[in-house]
Amino acid sequence: MSVTGQSDHETHIPARLLNDLLDHAVAHYPDRPAIDFLGRKWSYARLGELVQCAAQGLQDINVGPGTRVGLCLPNTPYFVIFYFAALQIGATIVNFNPLYVERELEHQIKDSGTSVMVVPDLRMVHDKVLAVATTTGLKKIIVCPMSGILPWTQSLGFRLLRSADRAVVPHDDLHIDYDELIDNPGEPHPVLVDPNDVAVLQYTGGTTGTPKGAMLTHANLSGNSRQMVLHIGGPPDRQQRMLGVLPLFHVFALTTVLNFSVDTGAEMILLPRFELPQLLKTIQRTQPTWLPAVPTIFSAIVEAGEQAALNFSSLQFCISGGAPLPLDTRQRFEQLTGCRVVEGYGLSEASPIITCNPAQGVVKDNSCGIPVRGTVIEIRDLSDPHRALATGERGEVCVRGPQVMKGYWGRPEDTAEVFIDGLLRTGDVGYMDADNYLFLVDRIKDVILCSGYNVYPRIIEDALYDHPDVTEAVVIAVPDSYRGQAPKAFVATRPGSNITAEILHDFLAERLSKIEMPREFEFRAALPKTLIGKLSKKELVAEERAKEAAAAGATKA
Repeated sequence: MSVTGQSDHETHIPARLLNDLLDHAVAHYPDRPAIDFLGRKWSYARLGELVQCAAQGLQDINVGPGTRVGLCLPNTPYFVIFYFAALQIGATIVNFNPLYVERELEHQIKDSGTSVMVVPDLRMVHDKVLAVATTTGLKKIIVCPMSGILPWTQSLGFRLLRSADRAVVPHDDLHIDYDELIDNPGEPHPVLVDPNDVAVLQYTGGTTGTPKGAMLTHANLSGNSRQMVLHIGGPPDRQQRMLGVLPLFHVFALTTVLNFSVDTGAEMILLPRFELPQLLKTIQRTQPTWLPAVPTIFSAIVEAGEQAALNFSSLQFCISGGAPLPLDTRQRFEQLTGCRVVEGYGLSEASPIITCNPAQGVVKDNSCGIPVRGTVIEIRDLSDPHRALATGERGEVCVRGPQVMKGYWGRPEDTAEVFIDGLLRTGDVGYMDADNYLFLVDRIKDVILCSGYNVYPRIIEDALYDHPDVTEAVVIAVPDSYRGQAPKAFVATRPGSNITAEILHDFLAERLSKIEMPREFEFRAALPKTLIGKLSKKELVAEERAKEAAAAGATKA
C-alpha cells in the first residue's frame, strides 16, 4: 500500500541537465542580477560568460567526463561558476566542507577519486588541502582570490589588513590561479552529457553513519528543483531575491538556493558564513523575498528581532529544513515577520526534498508536510520492511521519486541495503495521516529501548520545546541498570531563566508517560551544532560514552 501526496504522484518531472537551467536564465534574463556577494553584483549574462571561460580553462587542464572536481569553497561566486563549468563539460562535482580537518579531507578525496580541487586563497582552507595533496593524488589545486570578488573598498582592506589570513601559494605545477585559468575566449569544446549522468557526489553519513557519496544525477537535482517550483506554485512574475546563508556545499542549499534560484531567474544573495549581525544587516540592505534556513537561524532572527526594530517586510516565503522546527519558533517568527515559514523534510539521498508544507493552504503543526510532486511515500513495518503499513501506523519512511539518488559511490552493498522494493529507506520513523501529511517520530538509530518499549527522543524534545524558557533541546539514550536504556535531556534556556530540573520534570509530567520521562537533565549555555546550524547529537553521545568508559576504568582500578 503506497501513500501519496495531494498532488498526483505520476506528475511528469522532465529529466533536464543542470546547465539547461543556467542557459535558460542567461537567454531570458541576461540583465537580471544573478549574484549579490556582500554588495557586489554579477548579472546572469556575466555569470554565463565566466562559466564558459572556466569550462574552457578546465578542459585546458584535462578535466572532462569522469573527472571529479572538488569544491572546497564558502558561499561565493566562485562556487556557482565552477559548479556549472564542471558540469557543462561532463565532470562530476564533489562538495567539501571548508572546515573539514585534514583527516576528513583525505578520506573524501581518496574515496571519491577527486583529482582537481577548487579553493579560496585563504590559509585555513588552502593549507589543509595542500597538506594532503601528495597522499591523495590531487593533480591540480585551483586557487580563487577573495579580493577579486569583494566590493572595491573591502577588496583593498583584505589585501592590506588581512595578509595573515591569505595563503602563500607556491608557484608550481600543482597550483593554478583562477585568473590564469579563465584567461581564454570562453569557447569550451562541446561535450555530450546525459541527464542520468552523475552530477554531484554528496557525502553523507546516510543511515549507517559511515561517510559515503550519494550519486545525484543531473535529472535528480534538476527534478528536485522542478518539484520545488511546482510546490510553491510556479515561477514568480517578478524577480525574487534568495538569501543564501546556508552553505552551498550542503545539499539543502544546493537545491533551494543555487539550483532553484537559477531555475527561476532569481537573485542569489550569498553570505560566506552564518554570522547573525551580518545576516541582519544583509536583510535590511537587500530586502530578500525568499529565505531557506535551519531552525536555529530562524530562532536567532526571532531573538534579535524581538529586541530591536528591524524590517522583515520583504520576506514572502521561508522554508525550514535540516532539523525539526519547534512550533514556538515558527509561531514567533511568523508573528515577527508576517511571513509564513513552512517546514520541509528530506535527505541527501533525495536531492534532498521529499515533503514540504504547502506555500498556500493548511500547515499542520509538527508535520513536515505533503510529498512534493512525483513522489511516492510508503510507511514500512520496522520488523518486516517488505510490509507496507496503513494510514496512521508508525514505521520506516520509504520513498520513490525522480529526486532519489542512483546509489552510493563505489558501495554496491550499501546501495542494496538502503533500497527495498525500489524504495529508498530513509532510516526515519514516521506516519502519514488521512490528509497525506507526513509526521516524523524519530531516527531509527536514535530510538531508545527502555524496558522493552520504544521511546522516541523527538517526542520528548517536542515536549521540552513547549516550555517557554527552553531554546534548544536534545535527548539521547544513556545506559540504565534497570531499564537497559533511559533518556537524558540536554537543554539550553533563555538568558536569565531560573528553570531547574525539578521544574522541567513537573512540566513534562503532564506531557509524557513515565517511561518517556528523562532520567537526567543537563543544562548548557548552548548545544553543539553542525556547520549549517543543525543541532548535533553525536558530540553529546561521544561525551556520554567517554564518561561511561572513564567510570568503568575507575571501577576496575
